[in-house]
Amino acid sequence: MRIVLLGAPGSGKGTQAQRLQSDYGFPQVSTGELLRTAVAERTDLGLLAKAAMDSGELVSNEVVLQMIKKRLAETDALEGFSLDGYPRNWDQAISLEGVLVELGQKLDAAVFMEVDFEVLMKRLMGRRTCSETGKLLNIYFSSKGELTACIEAGGKLLQRKDDNEKTIRNRLTVYERETSPLIEYYRDRKLLRVVPALGTADEVHSNLIGLLGLD
Repeated sequence: MRIVLLGAPGSGKGTQAQRLQSDYGFPQVSTGELLRTAVAERTDLGLLAKAAMDSGELVSNEVVLQMIKKRLAETDALEGFSLDGYPRNWDQAISLEGVLVELGQKLDAAVFMEVDFEVLMKRLMGRRTCSETGKLLNIYFSSKGELTACIEAGGKLLQRKDDNEKTIRNRLTVYERETSPLIEYYRDRKLLRVVPALGTADEVHSNLIGLLGLD
């Protein structure tokens, strides 16, 4: 099954992509991971990406698209994948459609992870990492016992510098402006599936696989 995962930052796309990979073998294709790997391995595309990043520019859509095309052509992705973080806008969706045609593939679904705005704010602003155990926690959603365990282990609850209200609101505004139109793009193509992304990761996963007919 070939899936695009849509949703704002904090909606749980990455978590569900990982679960689909571990449970069903559909590789998680993350543009961020593709870029890091290509740069580390100094591939031709990686060198182009590094040159852009070193000069403070965004990596071009064409370079990212070629990385995705190369990844989707690999053996483990021939029977399915979940695209996490791409496409981000209408133009990228059209470009992706062209790449899939070249590969003789087509999407089965575009899944929109639907979460209320204020919940997203709490998920992102509340994120913490225990300095001692490295465990990811949330001051709003983790249990008191989990938070206390970090402190009792001698750790501190560390917050990323960019997990502040101003930055997060800006990220969500950019998402709303650029990525939300993809919902209509895939609805028009009869590919859109909407999953309420509230509750635990297990509950969301159960809803997701039921919607996709994988249960």
